[in-house]
Amino acid sequence: MLYVQQSLAPDEELVHIGKFHWMYTVGAFMAIFWGLVGSILVIVAAVYAYMYMGFIHQDVTVLESVRILHPAIRAFSFLVFVFGLLRFAGMMIVKATTEIAVTTNRLIYKRGLVARQVGEINIDRIEGVNVFQSILGRIFNFGRVMVRGMGVGEVLLPTIDDPIAFRRAIEKAKSL
Repeated sequence: MLYVQQSLAPDEELVHIGKFHWMYTVGAFMAIFWGLVGSILVIVAAVYAYMYMGFIHQDVTVLESVRILHPAIRAFSFLVFVFGLLRFAGMMIVKATTEIAVTTNRLIYKRGLVARQVGEINIDRIEGVNVFQSILGRIFNFGRVMVRGMGVGEVLLPTIDDPIAFRRAIEKAKSL
C-alpha cells in the first residue's frame, strides 16, 4: 500500500483495502503445474512416437529413451515448462504491484511495476457499484467489482476477496 499511503491527503483516511483472494495465488501455482504436465506430455508423446517408429526398443530405460529424443523435442518440452513459470511470475507480479483502496474521499486503483497506471474516482462522483461473482466466487467469497463514475467512465477491478464488503466500504465512504 505504498502508493496509497503516499497519496493520502492530510484529512483523508483509509476506509477499506481490497486484497486478492487466495484462489488467485492457487491459479498462479496451477500455471506451474500445467506447465510441468504439458512438458511431461510432450516427452511421453515423443517417446511413444519414437517407439512406434522403431527408434527406441522396449528394453531401453526411461532416461535412455529421453536421451535418444531429438534435442528440439527436449527444448520444446523445456519451453512448455518455462512458459508455465513465466505465467506464474507474471501473475505474482500483478498481485504484488496492485493496490486497491477506498478512502474517505476517493477510490484508488493502482497497478504496474515499472510503468504505473492509476485510476481514481472521487467518492461523491461514484454513480453505481456492480459486483460480479461466479458460482465458485459465491462459494469461496471472491469476485470482481465494477465502479461507474459520473463523467469518468468505469473502473473494473481485478478479482478481489469479499467484494460485498468492498461495496459496503464504498457506501460507507459515501455516507461520511
